[in-house]
Amino acid sequence: MTIQGQKDLDGLRESGKVVAETLETMKAALREGMTTRELDLIGAAVLKRHGAHSAPSKLYRFPGTTCISVNEEAAHGIPGDRVIRKGDLINIDVSAELNGYYADTGFSVPFGMEKGELVDLCLCSHRALKNALGAARAGVKINRVGEVVEQTARAAGFSVIRNLAGHGIGRKLHEDPSILSWKDPRERGRLHKGMALAVETFVSTGGEFAVENGDGWTLVADDGGFVAQYEHTIVVTEGEPLVMTRL
Repeated sequence: MTIQGQKDLDGLRESGKVVAETLETMKAALREGMTTRELDLIGAAVLKRHGAHSAPSKLYRFPGTTCISVNEEAAHGIPGDRVIRKGDLINIDVSAELNGYYADTGFSVPFGMEKGELVDLCLCSHRALKNALGAARAGVKINRVGEVVEQTARAAGFSVIRNLAGHGIGRKLHEDPSILSWKDPRERGRLHKGMALAVETFVSTGGEFAVENGDGWTLVADDGGFVAQYEHTIVVTEGEPLVMTRL
């Protein structure tokens, strides 16, 4: 979606605030011994309070309100009976619709850890998102965003997942263009002012592709390793982007 006026900007900003609040509430509620279903219900309550609708549930009949991926799960993890333990890598991905506008955000945390490879992985993926947002300006080639993500990952000794991507967003959850975590030389498009994007990073400990694990939803890295994802919904400007999913 390209923002056409104040109505679009306000609509996307309100949806962004709701998914950001949902994510922050879930992060604050993380406790050892709780199940991912219990964590998902906390997120569902926030969305319901604001009158927002879970995008994966509404659009794809996903069996949960949010996607919660643990350890070997790279994305689209189904909330269930899995118990959260200290040392787990936990990813929470929240996308929702409010008054016709969609927003999407995500966050990974090495739960209960202060050092080690998973901490470094998360720090790198978060840094890659920050760098990618810094590159996302009007006139810049779309593949420059992915190039920045991959450069950040490689410099720290990590890899990127090549078949998971950010995307356009707005009136739909998934719109063109795809925003990869690597530079695709075939992509010749450029970002333009007002473009709404969900920019996300998929930085891995070594795997380069995500494969479905057999439950119809959950994706895992092809090498069985770990993936840290971070995501913001933004609007492109001629300078720093407007971040819709930051409280």
